[in-house]
Amino acid sequence: MNDCYVLFYSQARFSYVRMKYLFFSWLVVFVGSWIIYVQYSTYTELCRGKDCKKIICDKYKTGVIDGPACNSLCVTETLYFGKCLSTKPSNQAKLGDQGNLSELVNLILTVADGDKDGQVSLGEAKSTWALLQLNEFLLMVILQDKEHTPKLMGFCGDLYVMESVEYTSLYGISLPWIIELFIPSGFRRSMDQLFTPSWPRKAKIAIGLLEFVEDVFHGPYGNFLMCDISAKNLGYNDKYDLKMVDMRKIVPETNLKELIKDRHCESDLDCVYGTDCRTTCDQSTMKCTSEVIQPNLAKACQLLKDYLLRGAPTEIREELEKQLYSCIALKVTANQMEMEHSLILNNLKTLLWKKISYTNDS
Repeated sequence: MNDCYVLFYSQARFSYVRMKYLFFSWLVVFVGSWIIYVQYSTYTELCRGKDCKKIICDKYKTGVIDGPACNSLCVTETLYFGKCLSTKPSNQAKLGDQGNLSELVNLILTVADGDKDGQVSLGEAKSTWALLQLNEFLLMVILQDKEHTPKLMGFCGDLYVMESVEYTSLYGISLPWIIELFIPSGFRRSMDQLFTPSWPRKAKIAIGLLEFVEDVFHGPYGNFLMCDISAKNLGYNDKYDLKMVDMRKIVPETNLKELIKDRHCESDLDCVYGTDCRTTCDQSTMKCTSEVIQPNLAKACQLLKDYLLRGAPTEIREELEKQLYSCIALKVTANQMEMEHSLILNNLKTLLWKKISYTNDS
């Protein structure tokens, strides 16, 4: 009798454990499938290359829009959509109040005249106006003569074409999005650091980022703030010259102040634009202030810290680390910030250039 009871109890316990295991397995499969479905739906909804091409080409053929890339896209079909780089539906911003506004207008009109006939047609004007709502296009126009900005190759409607960049991330390997979902971010960062160029080449790429920070810092058309400095937004070509891959979160300082000032806040965590442009929360008014805490250079150095220190030559590692931490500590509100900014930036560039100037690997 006792043996039967024990046997019955063991079978019941085994059944319970098996049912519990099956339930949690089903739950994991269900949740995982739902995440994949949502991600795939978002991706396919916002990356409809064929649909975008049809809409643009229909407008071009009816004369609504025009631009130097329209013929290649819609007639000869030598221009085609490749990899979808963004699943974000909106990347718009205002032009804002820029320095040297008359010069900026002339620059925009030159770009708008796509066929270079000395006149801006209605189609070209409509295309250019649509593109001017995008941060990235505006920056490419302003910085078109700078080394680290991808060249603007043409446009058609609100589609614009940039030069190809061979490597579209500062470091790491590109994995299918479905695999990315299941890799912890900390492990991903550690893994990415293993897939980088040699140190002299990393130093050359880093110098490029420092030079780009100079380009957007109090230039002739105002100051621009880099609000998402991450490895995925930076790339480089086969000569290891840095190229900006995604500039949508680089915004005019005047725009950012308008966007964030008087925003209701409970703490400083509520006063963030993008991922890297942070202001403080005024607890007396419960409103965000308009002054960004960190300058672009400090955020760039934060990104470069692990990138440059890993594999750095022994003879400069201590000095490099010291300079990087001094750079990260920069604050916009500090006295003589601009002087410190220039000094730290020049010291870093000099240290890196001296080390790689005579190496074949750079």
